[in-house]
Amino acid sequence: MGKGVVLVHDWLTGLRGGEKCLDVLARAMPGATLHTLLYRKGKTTPAIDSLRVVPSWLNRLPAVHRYYRGLLPIFPSVVEKAWRFADAELVVSMSHCVAKSAQAGPGVPHVSYCFSPMRYAWQMRQQYYDGVGARGLKARLADALLDRIRAWDLKTADRVSHFVAISHHIARRIEECYGRTSVVIYPPVDTEYYTPANCGEKAPKREDFYLVVSALAPYKRFDLAIGACQRLGRRLVVIGSGQAEASLKKMAGLETTFLGWQPDSVIRDHLRRSAALLFPGEEDFGIVPVEAQACGSPVIALGRGGAAETVRDLNAGHGPTGILFEESSVDSLVEAMERFESNREAFDPQAARRQAERFSKPRFERELLDYLGQVRGANVASRAA
Repeated sequence: MGKGVVLVHDWLTGLRGGEKCLDVLARAMPGATLHTLLYRKGKTTPAIDSLRVVPSWLNRLPAVHRYYRGLLPIFPSVVEKAWRFADAELVVSMSHCVAKSAQAGPGVPHVSYCFSPMRYAWQMRQQYYDGVGARGLKARLADALLDRIRAWDLKTADRVSHFVAISHHIARRIEECYGRTSVVIYPPVDTEYYTPANCGEKAPKREDFYLVVSALAPYKRFDLAIGACQRLGRRLVVIGSGQAEASLKKMAGLETTFLGWQPDSVIRDHLRRSAALLFPGEEDFGIVPVEAQACGSPVIALGRGGAAETVRDLNAGHGPTGILFEESSVDSLVEAMERFESNREAFDPQAARRQAERFSKPRFERELLDYLGQVRGANVASRAA
């Protein structure tokens, strides 16, 4: 499978959740061609590298991977010229920025696996301003540019014949932004790698520290985790790095330990041993909470976004896997942590494991490839009719 298929991904500069989704298609469609704005070979997976990868001319700019987000205003003009696929039999875009603007030929299906409508234009303008240092007049100019980009983003949604959302949260956002419906296929989680310490046996007693694992971006609200642990006098281990790292370290006390970014083996070890994972930001899906549950770990998360779909709250009844708190505040997180500590015996590691297995990689592969097969088959049948 893959002949006549064009894959489109925003950029390939590292291995995150989106690239893990793409890897499944790369393995299943070795004959596909992959188009992207930027490509750093060896930074994703061997399966992705084995495809015929076609980056845009932006990839030739010196050290562009260091500043490419600041080039957002010119992305539309780049893809309008580069991503026209008249000869494709199926176009599949994996998009959180501009990939969904790819143009298939007349009557050719374009399935967009949507991580989110373009955040910079719709929900996260302030983060974009902070990222490019926009203040005053520069911010007003950036705002005008983002208005134009949002109008373009809305217009190009018509190039997608079928939207697939990574969560019901994103399906609602697709409808709000584009006025389009979508099916939901959850992203893959490697439940074969992320397992309890003694899979199939009674898990050992967990230690007394809380855990944060993620890129340290402001919108992830790890300031709440630090503030809550300070107030309660609880140990906190932070695994990750990013633009908010310096400010988080400045506010943290002796109870918080920063480990920087760590390999998967270290992350898995900490997920197996921590009292619970803290996940205080609103995410589109959130793979880390599912990885934590796969390791038998409880999760304390903001009850919005993807976590509300992947974590079973204590109030849900049978088989809770965590605590969902309502307000994005230290007070609300502290209350959730105290509630968790008063009900530790209610959280069964095997229940967490069963919940995580609902989001396994084989399940994702089966659901997405079956859906693409149905779309492609329906298109062939309609052309033959």
